[in-house]
Amino acid sequence: QVQLVESGGGLVQFGGSLRLSCAASGRTFSAYAMYWFRQAPGKERDFVAAITWSGVTTGYADSVKGRFTISRDNAKNTVYLQMNSLKPEDTAVYYCAAAQRWTYYSANANDYDFWGQGTQVTVSS
Repeated sequence: QVQLVESGGGLVQFGGSLRLSCAASGRTFSAYAMYWFRQAPGKERDFVAAITWSGVTTGYADSVKGRFTISRDNAKNTVYLQMNSLKPEDTAVYYCAAAQRWTYYSANANDYDFWGQGTQVTVSS
């Protein structure tokens, strides 16, 4: 069993930055590829970023490419999402998810083994 706890959300102005963290319990963190998703009010949950087990390979949604960076520290059982040049349309609840296989950014929640509870990010204009 793995528990995921997100932190680092908050209110930021247009053009600002935030760094989200997702801390995982358990000793098998490195066995999971990690993903960030977000869900804005009234919208579906969307893929944001992903990172492989070793951290060598990453992937991003087109909407965040060049502004967001995903990274992980397996020694600390933590995955990060550095968000720069934030826009009001980035406002959402951000979730991290873990999967032992590469999901190819699937939007199906059942393709992931564990989910965090989410952290709110609000970008003011």
